[in-house]
Amino acid sequence: MTSIAPRAVGRVLPTLNEDGSRLWIRPKPAYGRWWKRRRALAYALMAVYLAVPHLRLGGKPLILLDAPRRHFTIFGYTFLPTDTALFMLFLGIVIVAIFLLTALFGRVWCGWGCPQTVWMEFLFRPLERLIEGGRTGSLAIDRSRNHLHPRRLLKFAAYGVISLLLGHTFLAYFVGVDQLRVWITRSPLEHPASFAVMAVTSALVFADFAYFREQVCTIACPYGRWQSALLDSSSLVVAYDYRRGEPRARGLKPRPEGAGDCIDCGNCVTTCPTGIDIRNGLQMECIHCAQCIDACDAVMDRIGRPRGLIRYTSMNELAGKRRHLWRARTIAYPAVLAVFVGVFTQQLVAKPSADVVLLRGPGAPYTIEPDGRVLNHVRVKVTNRSAHRATYRIAIEGVEEATVVAPPLPLVADPGESNEVSLFVLLPERQFSDGRRDMVVVVRDDQRLDARIPWTLFGPRSRDIPPPAAQVR
Repeated sequence: MTSIAPRAVGRVLPTLNEDGSRLWIRPKPAYGRWWKRRRALAYALMAVYLAVPHLRLGGKPLILLDAPRRHFTIFGYTFLPTDTALFMLFLGIVIVAIFLLTALFGRVWCGWGCPQTVWMEFLFRPLERLIEGGRTGSLAIDRSRNHLHPRRLLKFAAYGVISLLLGHTFLAYFVGVDQLRVWITRSPLEHPASFAVMAVTSALVFADFAYFREQVCTIACPYGRWQSALLDSSSLVVAYDYRRGEPRARGLKPRPEGAGDCIDCGNCVTTCPTGIDIRNGLQMECIHCAQCIDACDAVMDRIGRPRGLIRYTSMNELAGKRRHLWRARTIAYPAVLAVFVGVFTQQLVAKPSADVVLLRGPGAPYTIEPDGRVLNHVRVKVTNRSAHRATYRIAIEGVEEATVVAPPLPLVADPGESNEVSLFVLLPERQFSDGRRDMVVVVRDDQRLDARIPWTLFGPRSRDIPPPAAQVR
């Protein structure tokens, strides 16, 4: 017996038809005051995104996330593998700042600053409307199901060029513009692995903006699902004033007695980039882009009603209550943020110009030389954190009779480079107490580094003598 799944009644998701097929969103832009502000910010963010890989601060890239070397340079400061605590503090500052921003202003990041929204709404969709003949032309091509329509092919070709630019710029954040320039100017046969990375990155950008589009926001991105925990009744949201708008009455005039201001024109739905109806209340898919506000304000102007039927507000204000700026989360988040920033700043200022790590040599902790002296192998690893080539002098203190065998010193390291030197410390056996002897390794440079690291040498002790063999009875 064949079972047939029941057909959904009405739309289940804003991007799905009742039969489960994809509903392509072709929003009609509303060129109002909020759109103009978002456009100015979007173009500024685009310029920043394209320019940052080329900018330098203190001789270093402004931002370079060098994952293979585990060097993450952010605003001229390089986080090294030894900076785990410092890097976690930085991530903590970013996360708490996002929580605070969301508690105060809702999902303003999604609608105003997220790269997905910025590039989709102010580059890819305007280009689509330009090439395909506006929203009407795009819908006509959708209905024709002609996937090889010349206008659509031309659009995809333009998308491909832009995707190459964005993909290569994205890679520049991870490999640097100098390395990227080498990859671009060389034949792909000379660097197949890096060429494959560039191709895959550009293809993902193309797939995102040509196919997945708003589904990245509504399905892939978890931020919308977090809003139930991050928002409260006093957070700023985009909302429909149901007390003023209901009951709805379609048409401009004559208006029935007692009818609300909403004329059920549907402009707030046709302009929404995720396809939702804001009149159904706060929804996970809403990115707070304010397109519905601009669309509704234009209608209110035409019918002679006050603007703000859809507006930035809070759920408390919609219910006729007061919006409280100071509440538990808006007090706790700044407090936690202040602690994180304070600790991060203190750790950053106190960070020396080099990281010094002492390691023991491989094998046994010590060996006995033919002349009876005890030999310890100490490895000194120095990482230059400064922006200049540095010279490091290494010495030991606290062991007067010691003989140190080492390669030629001082140790030299370029910016960001880690170099290592092996010290072989020879000490008479009488210098050890219970198999141990403390000393200090001193590492200095020409700047402010004066690292004094305690270290313990190992040697023989009385119980190192092998016990007598066990007797067999």
